[in-house]
Amino acid sequence: MSTLKDTLTQATKDAMKARDKERLATLRLINAEIKRVEVDERIDLDDARILALLDKMTKQRRDSITQYEKAGRDELAAVEQAEIEVIQEFLPKQLSEAEIKEIVVSAVKDIGASSMADMGKVIAQVKPQVQGRADMGAVSKLVKAQLG
Repeated sequence: MSTLKDTLTQATKDAMKARDKERLATLRLINAEIKRVEVDERIDLDDARILALLDKMTKQRRDSITQYEKAGRDELAAVEQAEIEVIQEFLPKQLSEAEIKEIVVSAVKDIGASSMADMGKVIAQVKPQVQGRADMGAVSKLVKAQLG
């Protein structure tokens, strides 16, 4: 069992004891998603895969917030934002834009990328370094700016 999985389990128990319903609901969503992937793929998830899963859940919630705000449903957007805050507690410290740019510039230099045709190669090299620590949409914009 991974250490991140242990941490999530302990956080769930703590939320139960504290009777923190909103936090508990989000933690249960995380645990259910982990369990779903483990059952579907018949594997035990490691920390790297759990981080990728948490990153995906954060992205889904950001997309939902955008949709809710367009529809004028601020109360639902607030619920999604609260879920993002709980999920991010288990993700590594987020990288600053300067740190991301440094990683992108280094990757472009390593690959020798010179045009937008090389974007996939650059993203493939950058993604493992920033997984769970940066929004891939922002990373993509920085790569485009560097190559464009």
